[in-house]
Amino acid sequence: ESERAMKALRSREHRMLCTVLAEARMQAGLTQRGLAERLKRPHSYVAKIEGGERRIDVIEFAELARALRLDPCKLLGEVLSK
Repeated sequence: ESERAMKALRSREHRMLCTVLAEARMQAGLTQRGLAERLKRPHSYVAKIEGGERRIDVIEFAELARALRLDPCKLLGEVLSK
């Protein structure tokens, strides 16, 4: 990966995104496997996102939020307010 991509993965904002997504999943009473099943993705997809190993685009973010039964705009607001 490029140096720029690696810096983005380590940014404070990216770490906050991972934290907010993991907290939202736990508040929804879901395991990583349970969320992955809702998304029809492998468990590793969720694990890598929450662990900061995988970046997601805005469409994937919206899919995650909807799978958690949350409004994507409100969830993004939570990420940006921290």
